[in-house]
Amino acid sequence: MISYISGLLKYISQEYIIVDNGGIGYNIAVSPKTASSLQGIGEEVCIYTYMSVSDNGIALYGFASMEELELFNSIIGVSGIGPKGALGILGSLSPSQFVMAVLTDDIKTLSNAPGIGKKTAQRIVLELKDKLDSSQAIDEKSLGISLSVSDSGEKGEAVQALEVLGFSKSEAVKAVDAVYIDGMTAEKTISLALKVLGR
Repeated sequence: MISYISGLLKYISQEYIIVDNGGIGYNIAVSPKTASSLQGIGEEVCIYTYMSVSDNGIALYGFASMEELELFNSIIGVSGIGPKGALGILGSLSPSQFVMAVLTDDIKTLSNAPGIGKKTAQRIVLELKDKLDSSQAIDEKSLGISLSVSDSGEKGEAVQALEVLGFSKSEAVKAVDAVYIDGMTAEKTISLALKVLGR
């Protein structure tokens, strides 16, 4: 198992990169997001990898962070989703957006990923929701949320989580205010607010 490859970036495209390590060029499949996060040709890079061995041959899939790789491993554990499908999901959604979509049953967002239909999205939620929740894969840090004192609490967390999913602050605040009841968890608030927002 190859956990990561570090070396000089020799080639970069939206679908794969080539990294020179000790005179050997490794062809690594990446998502457009991972590709765009890398520096220019000739720069030193460290890519976390997953090696796929199948009847079609051996392929390396690369990620800029361990967080992405861990989610990738979770996604390919879902029945019917292979490495290419998982890479497509992480190419269209950030790790935090993916986790939020799963935990809030946001089938529409998951279905926007290339090659992922409604049934597959539902299967992702069914098979991963409990795993992501129980492992506390979603938290303020992984969401990129920095709560101020005035925004703290379940309502504030729900508003900022909706912002992470792409809604404006005004849209998020309006939707949360429409559904929130004292004592409601952030997860439940987000789920109900998404229905108000049409997702």
